[in-house]
Amino acid sequence: MFEHVQPYAGDPIFALVDAFNADPRPAKVNLSIGIYFDAQGRLPVLPSVQQAEARILAAGGAKPYLPMEGDAACRAEVAKLLLGAEHPAIAAGRVATIQTVGSSGGLKVGADFLKTWLPDAAVWVSDPTWDNHRSMFEGSGFTVNSYPYHDAATGGLRFDAMLATLRGLPARSIVLLHACCHNPTGVDLSPAQWDALIPVLRERELLPYLDLAYQGFGDGIDEDAYAVRALADAGLTFFVANSFSKSMSVYGERCGALSAVCASAAEAELVMGQLRFTVRRIYSSPALHAAKIVAHVLGDADLRPLWQAELAAMRERIGAMRRALHDRLVARVPGRDFGYLLSQRGMFSYTGLSGEQVDALRTQHAVYLLRSGRICIAGLNDANVGRTAEAMAAVLD
Repeated sequence: MFEHVQPYAGDPIFALVDAFNADPRPAKVNLSIGIYFDAQGRLPVLPSVQQAEARILAAGGAKPYLPMEGDAACRAEVAKLLLGAEHPAIAAGRVATIQTVGSSGGLKVGADFLKTWLPDAAVWVSDPTWDNHRSMFEGSGFTVNSYPYHDAATGGLRFDAMLATLRGLPARSIVLLHACCHNPTGVDLSPAQWDALIPVLRERELLPYLDLAYQGFGDGIDEDAYAVRALADAGLTFFVANSFSKSMSVYGERCGALSAVCASAAEAELVMGQLRFTVRRIYSSPALHAAKIVAHVLGDADLRPLWQAELAAMRERIGAMRRALHDRLVARVPGRDFGYLLSQRGMFSYTGLSGEQVDALRTQHAVYLLRSGRICIAGLNDANVGRTAEAMAAVLD
């Protein structure tokens, strides 16, 4: 019956994790998967989340199915987190937010919705982007193209080339954009560049689809929502998928959401109805425990500031590791520019290492990166950053 099924080559990130786990070398360093580890190399359990869960358990009660769109309190808190509590789009009822199975679930629900209601559109993603972006939209039946983004020569952004490409797209093309902390490069648009991009999106009648998986890891919770709020202020219709996996360290709970900011309350109601139907066809309803965590942490007067302080501490530790790796590499490889480590933001950086150099890091030094050269800065700590710098310097010599 299934002998014709093609073998699955595996996911490159999870395959690297498997290889790392099987590596017997005691000084091995895992900088491959996009997970935040603390200074001791452990997955943190945030006190804000612990306290929220204690309250949830103390309250007890039944565990019913959630509605297809998810928990109402969770959805309301997500919209306020993205746009600000007093944003006119929320007051006008122009925001349709559903709770999803992680931001990946949100991206997939949105992709299926758009294929139904904008069937002739094509999708455009940054070059490069998170590998699963392309897979998700292709899996929904879209043709996926790329627009210029990362400048390998400078470690920065090819903004002029990006704008030129977007100006030439057909109307109602779907443009996937990273709202902050670009994965995999760490290269973000500045507020001024977002301000220059938005008129192009409007004039060409393009549909922005924002991925916001790392809110708070760039410059701050509000600062990292600049693109979302600027698009809403400009009156554009757009989608945004966001996640709490990293920011609340609740990876396995699959806490995410999808929001559509629409031109009117009537449009938002139509979109919400079809998003419900799309969810029904995929997984029926999202996770109850995930919704309660998000609603408690974001909606409580004591837990919200505690969480914000915890997130700030994670962001600051990543920044310290960026500086530490940069300083060690500059000292070890004089004359080479490692400034990208300081200008790029969030958990990731593009190192510029070739696939062969990454292979050498893994085989000779037990330092694990993706073959693209992407490094997860959040996997560094005081105990391994020096060794990582030495290994990188060795393969660069």
